[in-house]
Amino acid sequence: MEHRIIHRKDFYIVGLKKRIALIFEGENHQIDSLYEALNEEKKEKLLALNDVEPKGILNVSANFSDRTKENSELDQYLGVASSNEGSDVFSSLHIEESDWAIFPSQGKYPETAQNTWARIYAEWLPSSYYELTGGAEILWTENGDKTKLDYKSEIWIPVRKKEKERF
Repeated sequence: MEHRIIHRKDFYIVGLKKRIALIFEGENHQIDSLYEALNEEKKEKLLALNDVEPKGILNVSANFSDRTKENSELDQYLGVASSNEGSDVFSSLHIEESDWAIFPSQGKYPETAQNTWARIYAEWLPSSYYELTGGAEILWTENGDKTKLDYKSEIWIPVRKKEKERF
């Protein structure tokens, strides 16, 4: 599976936050209210805080009650990566220093990104020398028309090397 591993110092996700249910396939309409609340003024303020990679507006999933069960709960952020906590206007999530496995995805959205996510868990993780850290997961999507058949996205998963006796 195509991926790259990078190391990142700690940073923050700054943006809008909502507790939602985990949906494995199709659109998660609970996220719509986050997009509706992200008016141009808030978007400009957030983008001004975006001083670290990944650049742009991000979907960030954190604090899962159970990552493996559909309809379990998680905190969903719509925000940016920043070296600062932001302001009183936005919620902030501290992201600890970590290695990150980054998986590119290109195709019909959201199906292709969701299939990539499923393959990460079903194929890549079991056969790799890495395991999840339990931290937040990031979905970067290109700006623009999400109906394009070649829509680009990246999934960022915090990982650590497995202990030798585990593989």
